[in-house]
Amino acid sequence: MSTRGRTLRLATRGSDLARRQAATVQAALEDKRHEVELVEVETTGDQLQDDLIHRLGKTGAFVRSLDRKVLDGDLDAAVHSMKDMPTEMPEGLVVAGVPERAPAGDVLVTPDGGDLDSLPSAATVGTSSLRRGAQLLAERPGLDIEPLRGNVDTRVEKLLAPALQREHEQRLEAADDAELPDDVVPDGDDGDEDETADDEGDDDATTTFEESLEEWFDGLYEVERRALEREPEIEYDAIVLAEAGLDRSGLLHQVGAERLPTDRFVPAPGQGALAVTAADRDLAEELRDVLDDSRTRVATTVERTVLDELGGGCVAPIGVAATVQGGVVHTVVRVLDRAGEEEVRATRDLPIERHPKAARDFAADLREEGAAELIEGAKREEADEAKREGR
Repeated sequence: MSTRGRTLRLATRGSDLARRQAATVQAALEDKRHEVELVEVETTGDQLQDDLIHRLGKTGAFVRSLDRKVLDGDLDAAVHSMKDMPTEMPEGLVVAGVPERAPAGDVLVTPDGGDLDSLPSAATVGTSSLRRGAQLLAERPGLDIEPLRGNVDTRVEKLLAPALQREHEQRLEAADDAELPDDVVPDGDDGDEDETADDEGDDDATTTFEESLEEWFDGLYEVERRALEREPEIEYDAIVLAEAGLDRSGLLHQVGAERLPTDRFVPAPGQGALAVTAADRDLAEELRDVLDDSRTRVATTVERTVLDELGGGCVAPIGVAATVQGGVVHTVVRVLDRAGEEEVRATRDLPIERHPKAARDFAADLREEGAAELIEGAKREEADEAKREGR
């Protein structure tokens, strides 16, 4: 079924990031003179905003609703973040296009631009990813890992809100004091000339600022302005996000972000990549001709094959990162328990000409080396949590 002469309808989630991602697919198709319309579809994951990602049930909480529209013939194709996709595809559906991948790694974001090593010993770090939490604890056992949900901009706002709101209050106080008449003494000042606002250790001293409150506010990014209006429940010292999502949201250069090394903080399978699914075979071939990046397809096929062979889905901390290097696919796998205390980690160069089978063999070896026990332990923990919470 060719799309020539008609409008191709692409399903997408309604979040800002999802629409931005779908828009890149739309642009690629329109460059080849296809007419494309983006259609928002609400998913199960969007409806359950208060639940942690790994508690949303079956892997695919952000995917299945879109694919059902495609399988039912209501829409032509769907655009997904590949890391959200289950490894088992519904019958009749194929991954028609895999565009060139964005950076696959994670970044640590702090209000002041600090890095992981500079965080306090018991710093509070926000993430709802079991993988990220376990890898952080393996690196820094004393960290307090707290849940963090929401769209990328929402998570950034939650991080920035407390510090920005404190600074806003300080600036308001400084502005109020500056407007007092010369003969009026601010509250808390007894007029003793020996006790000045510059005395070291004076917690009540008013901070002075070179720019006015209005100038400061005008210089804030939009995400910072929204953070000023948020009521944070937890004060995070840092949060961890996918670099690709932060960049696609237009926020990467607006926050202090440290790229975490992918050999230690091994990304989720498919992270940074998009997948376009379709049911019609002719349309799938047409999409593949326009959208597909062969290196990205090979690398993500290896990652998803390893994940499928290991099992565990989103209830176990599993990182898999593959990179095409000449005639091999350099693959790093890290499987941990939830506390980050035990792990199985290995690296292997897989022959590109038979990468799916080589990936399955690699995963099978990892299972024998202890990965299976770690994954089963994570599943038991998830089942125990569900029982305690009545899920």
